[in-house]
Amino acid sequence: MSIKLRLTILNFLQFFVWGAWLISLGGYMIVTLGFTGGEVGSVYATMGIASLFMPGLLGIVADRWLNAERVYGLCHIVGAGLLLWASTVKDYQTLYWIMLFNAMVYMPTIGLGNTVSYKVLEQKGLDVITHFPPIRVWGTVGFIVAMWMVDIAGWTKSPLQLYISAASALVLGIYAFTMPACPPAVATGQKRSMLTALGLDAFVLFKRPQTAVFFVFAMLLGAALQITNAFGGAFLDDFKTAFPGSFGVEHPNVLLSVSQISETLFILTIPFFLRRFGIKTVMLISMFAWVFRFGLFAVGDPGGGLWLLVLSMIIYGMAFDFFNISGSLYVDRESDSNIRASAQGLFMIMTNGLGAFIGGTASGWVVDHYTVGGVKDWRSIWFAFAGYALILAVTFPFVFKYKHTATEAAPAHH
Repeated sequence: MSIKLRLTILNFLQFFVWGAWLISLGGYMIVTLGFTGGEVGSVYATMGIASLFMPGLLGIVADRWLNAERVYGLCHIVGAGLLLWASTVKDYQTLYWIMLFNAMVYMPTIGLGNTVSYKVLEQKGLDVITHFPPIRVWGTVGFIVAMWMVDIAGWTKSPLQLYISAASALVLGIYAFTMPACPPAVATGQKRSMLTALGLDAFVLFKRPQTAVFFVFAMLLGAALQITNAFGGAFLDDFKTAFPGSFGVEHPNVLLSVSQISETLFILTIPFFLRRFGIKTVMLISMFAWVFRFGLFAVGDPGGGLWLLVLSMIIYGMAFDFFNISGSLYVDRESDSNIRASAQGLFMIMTNGLGAFIGGTASGWVVDHYTVGGVKDWRSIWFAFAGYALILAVTFPFVFKYKHTATEAAPAHH
């Protein structure tokens, strides 16, 4: 089997494991287990807590002591056991802790999977920038396939979604041990400090007002990332009396997966938009896209308003990609070469760490605030989120000063 095919399988399974539950677990917790919005939000916020420190810590382990592919494999094997345990649990307290531990072993594998892919491609003399993107696209395909599989099998409100995820995590964990060896960087003479691995030596960037403003907005926008993942399934399920048998109610994951499909397509448009409009405008487009993402959820329904929901899914690709990728390029451009990796780590901490934690926690409060007698006022909930994104979009251009240059779509340094 060619090495590119082997890495494609690794990336496919990496996101298949996540896609099996990420979009449907919220619906399972609300509809089947009877959790509150706050409880669901806090379970999703565990990914934010784990992203604050675990990728950095396990990055140090892979840099200094243990082969990257082994750290990666062990994480998935432990994760498989935790997901299997989660499938048997019915109470919030226990499930919260299991999903926190699962996030602590899963979130670092996103970066570790990239590290393994980069190292193996380099060992084989293949150019990473040319060969990795087509391999990584299969990760998103894996995510979508898992969503569809869980949906078509009718498991979106069932613990069986966690069995599927656990089984694929176990397979991936064992498979990782068959990958070419990726020895610690220490063995090859490169050494990263603890501060670098945790993204802390990039804190010097906060001395520049413009960059500090950017990181604050990265955190505030990061809060929006998991909201529809956590509550999209439960939202569609609440239409089952008004629109029984409708496509959105019967196949929530298939409908929500349009978001992921859109994501893969919008990635391809980013070089054009960056060249044409510059980083600041692309980030601003992303913020307004979030306004429409939530606003269309507020006015759409699985009946005559289905097209509004589909439009929201399409816009998600722009909302998600434009900030994540242009933000990553901005960080790369503003950082000295010796803190580039650390600066990307800091960007991840602000968006997927602090941002996701704030978003998960606060969105749960919003859902509970608009829940009366067990009935959720979804229109007000989504408009509240849209209003939040609108405030960010309106203030951003005034407080973030950045001049567009013609060279902005230059590839990021790796």
